[in-house]
Amino acid sequence: MTNTHRYTLTISCPDRSGIIAAVTGFIAQHGGFIVEASYHTEQEAQRFFMRQEIRADSLPFDAEEFRRRFAVLAQEFGMEWQLADSSIKKRLVVLVSKQDHCLDDLLHRWRSGELLVDIPCVISNHEDLRSFVEWHGIPFVHVDMQSDKEEAFQHIAALFEEHRADAMVLARFMQILPPWLCQRYPGRVINIHHSFLPSFAGAKPYHQAHQRGVKLIGATCHYVTDELDAGPIIEQDTVRIDHGDTPDDLVRYGRDIEKTVLSRGLRYHVEDRVLVCGNKTIVFR
Repeated sequence: MTNTHRYTLTISCPDRSGIIAAVTGFIAQHGGFIVEASYHTEQEAQRFFMRQEIRADSLPFDAEEFRRRFAVLAQEFGMEWQLADSSIKKRLVVLVSKQDHCLDDLLHRWRSGELLVDIPCVISNHEDLRSFVEWHGIPFVHVDMQSDKEEAFQHIAALFEEHRADAMVLARFMQILPPWLCQRYPGRVINIHHSFLPSFAGAKPYHQAHQRGVKLIGATCHYVTDELDAGPIIEQDTVRIDHGDTPDDLVRYGRDIEKTVLSRGLRYHVEDRVLVCGNKTIVFR
């Protein structure tokens, strides 16, 4: 995405004729200039998905007025929709444990301006990464998971609300979120799993892969649900391995894949390119 001020309109609705004409007609009627457009019909669900990027300065009104006027059309077609304003950065709360490779990559992309977000805090169940996070000028919050996990997750949820965060990023946060937390934020909790899901879900997937003798390993960025490692998949990638690779080799190869898969998945989410359909995603790259 360029730095040009844009509005991104995303729509999901029952499939029928006339949707594209109605939406683009509404935009054109007000002089709107569409700079990117994507469409997809999910045949089994008979559901239509759309993403439009509109140059903000081509419209005679702001985002709030756009929403007010568009709501009438949206109701006519039974749309689930949202309008994002590129001038308002998404706010990400990042959760980590001890491993730093995904966090390191994420913060590098944030500092360089590649990932256009605000990070109000990083939360961890260990103190190991405090100095690294604070060096970046980001508040670090240690949440003790040893004594009372339920209380710890209540604290995490409170921090998420306090910082008005848009998404929670599990950057190798080695804890299973309770069902109530997953259900409270559907489509807003993003995880990087060190496996090409649905293969080898759960703990030590690289060791599972080594024992199975697979020739490809991978990583998966997905939305978290109350079913472990089974939420809608945003992005995946793989690397080829062979019989001479040890479990430690697989872990080492995997770190590189995890970083790139998480960064791509996050970028798609931040740019409103991901729409959920049941347990699948439509990703307009």
